[in-house]
Amino acid sequence: MVDINIRQVNKHDVDGCYRTESACYTSDGATREKILKRTELFPEGFLIAESGGRIIGLINSASTDKEDITDEKLKDMVGHVKDGRNMVIFSLAVLPEFQGNGISKQLMAGFIEVSKALKKEKILLICKSELIPYYQNYGFSYGGKSKSKHGGFEWYEMYLLLKV
Repeated sequence: MVDINIRQVNKHDVDGCYRTESACYTSDGATREKILKRTELFPEGFLIAESGGRIIGLINSASTDKEDITDEKLKDMVGHVKDGRNMVIFSLAVLPEFQGNGISKQLMAGFIEVSKALKKEKILLICKSELIPYYQNYGFSYGGKSKSKHGGFEWYEMYLLLKV
């Protein structure tokens, strides 16, 4: 088992976050500039997993009042509303050599707790079809096929209700 610490991102984490994102995503990964903007505008919605001072995982997001999250501009934080009612996950990533150690579970659990503490109503995300069961394990419900064509892929909407 890997000894890890889950914490909120800070401005010194940008390069490590970019390396992690780049290792886990191909054409659909965020640029360094997008990661920097996310850390500056909404660090509350950006958690990292670190081990031995190295960033090995991350989860990042924006907040919005919208239900439709297919607008690509949101990934640039255009339309981000800090006190919006919904959290939108952009990426959940763990370096390949650390996968299978429960790190993504710890990141997601921490993210859900942060979202509840921020009094959000829902967590929204889009994922590829093979990840639908993965997110269902966290309590997410399937919301249908997304209109997004990000990275040239087909995407599927998932949501987690936080308020009953």
